[in-house]
Amino acid sequence: MRARLARVDAVLVQAVIAAALSFAHLHDIANVAGQHGWKAWAYPVSVDLLLVAAWRRLRSGTGKPAAWCWFVISLTASLGANVATAGLLSVHPVPAWLRVLVAGWPAVAFLGGTLLAHDRAPDPPLPDLGPITTEPTPEPAPAPALPAPAVPAALVAHARKVAADHHTRTGAAIDTPTLRARLGVPAPLAEAIASQL
Repeated sequence: MRARLARVDAVLVQAVIAAALSFAHLHDIANVAGQHGWKAWAYPVSVDLLLVAAWRRLRSGTGKPAAWCWFVISLTASLGANVATAGLLSVHPVPAWLRVLVAGWPAVAFLGGTLLAHDRAPDPPLPDLGPITTEPTPEPAPAPALPAPAVPAALVAHARKVAADHHTRTGAAIDTPTLRARLGVPAPLAEAIASQL
């Protein structure tokens, strides 16, 4: 378990370092291209969010061509900034095409993010099962009748007193639900007692 945690921690630390460096490179390129202050910080967030949105769409398995397109675009923007800050690109004076790319990125990112968020693949058609026929189903066999529970004689005698009291007060014979409630017994036992009254 410790070895696994150490491996996860090492991967996580590596991912954080790589993300921070890439973030800084994107910020530096935006800053050099004339986007200062909060705007320079917004560029790396925009590129990374588009990259994550495209990756999530790829992992979901829907709309893969569009997801691959936006994944490659955002990865190119991130990788391009990393390479540009390595000194291979002369940024003094800043090339016009770099200013155009940086200035145009928000519209590209907005379009990509919107399409990734709202482009859902249609549900697959339901398979044709052909005509539905109903076949007669056999009637289930009736459950075997349970034997009536044995009723102690003392309980039957007590039930007779309860039934007589009920008849005296109401003028009617006691029914099974009332007998059950008065005696506090389960329904099968109440029915067995009622059959002996």
